[in-house]
Order: sequence, then C-alpha cells, then structure tokens
Amino acid sequence: MRIAIIGTGYVGLPTGAGLAKLGHDVTCIDCDREKVEKLRAGQVTLFEEGLEELLKSGLESGRLTFTEDVAQGVKGAQIVMVAVGTPENPDTGEANLTYLFAAVKQLAQCLKDPVVVAVKSTVPVGTGDRVGALIRETNPAAQAEVISLPEFLREGYAVHDFFHPNRIVVGTQSKEARSLIRELYAPMEPSPKMLFVSRRSSEAIKYASNAFLAMKIHYINEMSDFCEAVQADIHEVARGMGEDTRIGLAFLRPGPGYGGSCFPKDTKALLHMAHKHGVELSLIRSTISGNAKRRELMAHKILDAVKDIPHPRIAVWGLAFKNGTDDCRESPAIGIVQHLIKRAGVTVTAYDPKAMDNARKLLGDSITYAPDKESAAQGAHVLAILTEWPEFAEADMSAIKKLMLEPSRVIDCRFLAKS
Repeated sequence: MRIAIIGTGYVGLPTGAGLAKLGHDVTCIDCDREKVEKLRAGQVTLFEEGLEELLKSGLESGRLTFTEDVAQGVKGAQIVMVAVGTPENPDTGEANLTYLFAAVKQLAQCLKDPVVVAVKSTVPVGTGDRVGALIRETNPAAQAEVISLPEFLREGYAVHDFFHPNRIVVGTQSKEARSLIRELYAPMEPSPKMLFVSRRSSEAIKYASNAFLAMKIHYINEMSDFCEAVQADIHEVARGMGEDTRIGLAFLRPGPGYGGSCFPKDTKALLHMAHKHGVELSLIRSTISGNAKRRELMAHKILDAVKDIPHPRIAVWGLAFKNGTDDCRESPAIGIVQHLIKRAGVTVTAYDPKAMDNARKLLGDSITYAPDKESAAQGAHVLAILTEWPEFAEADMSAIKKLMLEPSRVIDCRFLAKS
C-alpha cells in the first residue's frame, strides 16, 4: 500500500519505519528541512531502541522516503496519517490543535483522489468531526474518509510495540476504511487484535487509557508512602496486588511520578473536556495534583539528606522522564532538579545516557553536565537516582560511594532500594 504520514516525531517516525518494514511504501512528511535531511541520511532525530536500524532498513529498501512537500508526499497515498503534536494549552490545560488543523488544511488543498485520513494524534473527542468539516471547507471536491487511529506506542519501546500491538483501535463506520486498515496490518504476524468502534469512542479510548494508567501510577506512589510509614515493603505489596488478574502488575512500580509527552497533557485535556460537559472526574483531578506534589516530595527527601551541609553537592542520575528514551518533556527528574536548585548554595551535577541534549534545553547552565555516571558522583554529598536506566541498576554502588564525599548517601527515587 502507499502510505503518507504527516509528522516525524515519537509517533510518526517509528510508525513510518515500521510500516515500511511490513512492505508498504511510506512517505513521511515534515516541515523541518533540517530534520528531513538528517532522516534522508539515515540519522535518527530521537532515541528509540532499534529505530536507527529500522530507519536505515527502510531507506535501503526504497520503501521509506522523507519530504517537506505535502503535495508530493500524499500523491497516490491510499491512507494519510496525521501524527503531529497536540501540546497542552498552558492556560486552560486543553489540547492545542493549532498544528493539527494547519496540517489538515494543507493536506486538504492537495487531495485529488479518494483517501482515508487517519488521525493518529491524540485529540479531544469530536475532533474527527472538525477535521472532516475543515477538509470539506478547504476543498469541497476532496473525497476523504476521516477515521481515528490512535497510537499506543510506549516511549522507549515504540519499535517493539509497533510490531507487537496488544490491540489496534479504529474509529470508523466505513466498510471501505475498515477494509483498508485490515490490509494495512495484514503483514503482521501474528495478526493483531483489531477493535472497530465509532470515531468518538476511539478518541475517548485513548484519553481513558492514558488517564487510567496515570491514575495507577499515582495510586502506587501513595501506597508506597503508606508502606514506608507502616514499615511494609512496597515491592512485596505491589507484587501481591499485581498477581490479581483484575489488577495486573503493569504500572505498579513506585517512583517520582509520571511524565513525558502523553500522561501529563492527556489527563489535563480530559479534565478540561469533562468540565466543559459538566462532568466531575474527581479521580483524575486528584491524580494530576498528586503527581505534581510527588516531585516536591522527592526533592524534599533529597534535600533532607544534606540539610546540615551549607553548600551541598548533589549528583543526579537520570534526566529523561523514563528509561529507553531521550524525551525530557514533563520529566519528573527535570522537575525535581528544578526544585533542588531553588535552595541557596546547592550544586547539581547530572548525567543521563541519552537525554543530555534535551535536558540542557530545559535546564540551561543552572546545573553541571557530567560525561558519565562516575563523574557525576565524584565529590557529591548525595546521589539521587531519578530515571531507571539499566546501567544505574547494575552500578557497583560500593565503588560509587568511594567517589563521593563523606558522609555519602544515595536517594533512590526509581528503584527504591535501601541505600
């Protein structure tokens, strides 16, 4: 099949490279010329395990191409996927659809043949209706069937998740669109489970799923505080809970809270939608406020360890919002560091295996960036582990502590091991 994807971010790029591996002819479109040139040269513009190899494979096969030209990119496409960002509106919490509608309008001007327009961006319920209306308004002659095709790729595991989806949700009532989507994923083995629902239900499923997972993270973090107070082991408690098939083990790892490009903005957007329709989502509201407080709590724990030191030196391992990605958007680690440096006299030296460049864009010169974990720990009074990278879990902590100043201490906000 001939596929076009508008947007080459954490959704568009792994999806495009994955579809090319399945044998489809894929053109990824992006307005950033520098990014397009890098991708054409086989240089990944974001970190995902296995993505670089997948990109190069697609380029070598000729099935994966990149362009800035929307008209050229969508020419002859049977399906056009829209995978642009829908960031949070900082004033209201709602999803900002500016980039989405700009992309759709540009796309509509280029449509000449019948096509399925699949919205992969996370959008408020009812956006598909607005997309369809915008296409008709821009190009009355366009023959476009707008469907919802939300993504469920986990950052850090996007390549794996593309080839091993636990379900594919498709929002459409069109028999022709359903047939095309079945054909799109037909090369996958084993055949993925496909759930065909209404377009609005599909849009709601994405928000409902992310909000539930965020709520589960918040719950286990609160339970972790409770276990600490009553001297119970949160890992044993989580394991005992997770063995109940009604609950499951996923997302029952306590830590500094959720972050990234999805959970923070999607919970706020869902809350905004609910308020607009006069619905009270008390659990989601509590999750959002509790997650923000979690970062403050972690920062206070770290600062308490050096409260008697006039000019404490704090080492930080991990800046990405989770392991497996270089994404620092809404990273709990970044938020915690920002709390730390507010205290007068505090010096922070940090290291992350993949996210240093993105972290620097957010923190600037307010901290020192170390080339490796040992250098970060050198001369520190306390070490805070804020992202669960495997190399941190495998580190020889007795050797690391010898690099630190006495009395050395490790505050493990991710693995929650005794230190």
